[in-house]
Amino acid sequence: MPKRSEEMLTDLWTSLLLVWITCVPYTSMTPIISQSKSLQTGSTALLHGLAEGQRTLSRAKRGWVWNQMFVLEEFSGPDPILVGRLHTDLDVGSTPIKYVLAGEGAGTIFAINENTGDIHAMKRLDREEKAEYTLTAQVINRDTDQPLEPPSEFIIKVQDINDNPPQFVEGPYRASVPEMSQVGTSVTRVTATDADDPVYGNSAKLVYSILEGQPYFSIDPNTAIIKIALHGMDREMREEYLVVIQAKDMGGHMGGLSGTTTVTVTLTDVNDNPPKFSKSLYEFVIPEDLGIGKQGGKVKANDRDIGDNAKSTYNIIDGDEKDIFEITTDAQTQEGILQLKKPLDFETKKSYTLKVEAANIRFDPNNGGPFKDTATVKIAVEDSDEPPVFSKPTFVLQVDENAPINKVIGTVTARDPDVTGSLVRYFIDRHTDLERQFNINVDDGEITLAKPLDRETDLWHNITVTATEVRNHSQISRAIVAIRVLDINDNAPEFATEYEAFLCENGKPGQVRAIHQASTLLPVFSPFLSLPTDNSISVLAKHDTFRRQKQEMYFLPIIVTDNGNPPMSSTNTLTIRVCGCSREGIVQSCNVEAYVLPIGLSMGALIAILACIVLLLVIVVLFVTLRRHKNKPLIIKDDEDVRENIIRYDDEGGGEEDTEAFDIATLQNPDGINGYLPRKDIKPDLQFMPRQSGGPNGVDVDEFINVRLHEADNDPTAPPYDSIQIYGYEGRGSIAGSLSSLETASSDSDQNYDYLREWGPRFRRLGELYSVDLFPPS
Repeated sequence: MPKRSEEMLTDLWTSLLLVWITCVPYTSMTPIISQSKSLQTGSTALLHGLAEGQRTLSRAKRGWVWNQMFVLEEFSGPDPILVGRLHTDLDVGSTPIKYVLAGEGAGTIFAINENTGDIHAMKRLDREEKAEYTLTAQVINRDTDQPLEPPSEFIIKVQDINDNPPQFVEGPYRASVPEMSQVGTSVTRVTATDADDPVYGNSAKLVYSILEGQPYFSIDPNTAIIKIALHGMDREMREEYLVVIQAKDMGGHMGGLSGTTTVTVTLTDVNDNPPKFSKSLYEFVIPEDLGIGKQGGKVKANDRDIGDNAKSTYNIIDGDEKDIFEITTDAQTQEGILQLKKPLDFETKKSYTLKVEAANIRFDPNNGGPFKDTATVKIAVEDSDEPPVFSKPTFVLQVDENAPINKVIGTVTARDPDVTGSLVRYFIDRHTDLERQFNINVDDGEITLAKPLDRETDLWHNITVTATEVRNHSQISRAIVAIRVLDINDNAPEFATEYEAFLCENGKPGQVRAIHQASTLLPVFSPFLSLPTDNSISVLAKHDTFRRQKQEMYFLPIIVTDNGNPPMSSTNTLTIRVCGCSREGIVQSCNVEAYVLPIGLSMGALIAILACIVLLLVIVVLFVTLRRHKNKPLIIKDDEDVRENIIRYDDEGGGEEDTEAFDIATLQNPDGINGYLPRKDIKPDLQFMPRQSGGPNGVDVDEFINVRLHEADNDPTAPPYDSIQIYGYEGRGSIAGSLSSLETASSDSDQNYDYLREWGPRFRRLGELYSVDLFPPS
């Protein structure tokens, strides 16, 4: 039989023996207590062992004799396992009793013999799922099902066996540690768990060990901390290690269960390796026409480290005295890129020998850094077909503006710098000589004049000359040629502008009147004298007989001559005005009309006087106009004045308050005439007592209107305020028709409206409408 099966069988028999001893009731050894004792009075241990069962026990005052019951987990026999037996002192044989079980697992996991009180486990139990069950026992009358004792609670505990191996819940693990770490350096810690009971026995007591990974690593058997066990572990030799860890329960003794996990340990890099060139000598051939900043070659220093520890920087430490080369580091490939800082010249120097150094950017002082390495770089300059080179980058030439066609102005020169020395051809870039003013000899670079020049039009001509190799037309060089046109005397001098001078009529002879930049010769008949001074002329009066009445303006011809060869001259005209001046010689007026002005008055004073006179005339005219348009009285006080009320809908009155100057309710309700209705738009100066009149039934229209007219004529607040007087009341119960103008004119009334014509033009038309002559009775 395997060792594992023997161990489990031994544990099983031990548990069964313990259960049997525990479940033996005291009644077999002690008298049963009185039935009057309740099941609820308490409980005591049945038997804790064979030795305990041999002791003499005293009577306990309780109905039940029992303790906690135990059942072995994972038991899988053919019959249900007996857990224990319940017994009461009421069970004497004469009383029909019945045992009843309730609580956790009652009827499903645990069953009770209702006659004997034996409890059996019906299923296989697992302590890791549930460690204990709480149940309730009660004894009842079998016939009546009436409880004979109160229910009593007890516990069935599932006894643990070592049936769960340790487990690494967080595994597998990954850890890292720097290379070259000291022995005993902590790497990581692992943790295993055991589902068995940590209290009962050693089923959950774990011990750790290394199954694989020695001699590089070790582990503490209790704390499970993994440590470095070997000195000088180099990442460059081996970077990753797989360590197998075992956890065993039962304290690591024989028969214990175990579990394993893996730990992948990675050695991290430290800068413990210097950069190393793959070879000590590098050779490159670089053409002399290589552009500035272009790559001429690459060097590489390898570093066994990784990451930042492998990064290097390159420098030229020797052999580049003229600072022609530079070396930079490619961040991606960690290569040194050799580049040009200045152009190469095969004809000047054909080879270079450089010493290049590669050094780590980062270093660890504990590892003896910094780390560096050197290599030699030999560069051979390759001859290239170079373009011609001008003797000067810019040429400055001169030519007279009257130079003849085909006159040689100057020569430009260029040469081929190559060893072979090709012939050179010269050309003018016509984009810089659109007028084709110049030509050039293609063989010797001689520049000649092709068209006449004019300095006054173009003082300088800047053209571009190209030089090309005969054997390779793609090799072209360019140079600037600046041609200055020299002046000759081909333009006569002139006045820059038309000058005008002033002469005081009361001036003295010899007085300076004007100075002009010119040279001149005057006619002998001129009344003026010219004195040349520094290319300027001074015009002087020869006498004092100049009068504006005689001649107001003089036109003086002046001949201007330069000093060229041959000399050039031109005749210009100087205008001289005769003016009136003050005693100090200040010009006041140059017009002839100034002499007809009153003595002592200037033009400004005269204008001011005239403006005042015009202003006074305007004021007088306005005053007279206002007097003529003075308003006549609008109202003629006449007691006989009876007229139709004229309403103008487009007349703008005095505003909102003016609408309250009358009360329209007067016409609508003639009974209100007994009361006095004051004006509401203004406060009257005089107060009138309300008039007394007859009752409303005796109102007469003619009397009503006359009263209204009388009030309006004597009202101190009468118009010009806009106030509407009501005349349209026809009385109560009147058989009269409309009071319109047509009806009035056709009635038999003998009212005379001729007085309306005397009220002014506004009432003249109204008077004509009401005139008897205009509308004769029918």
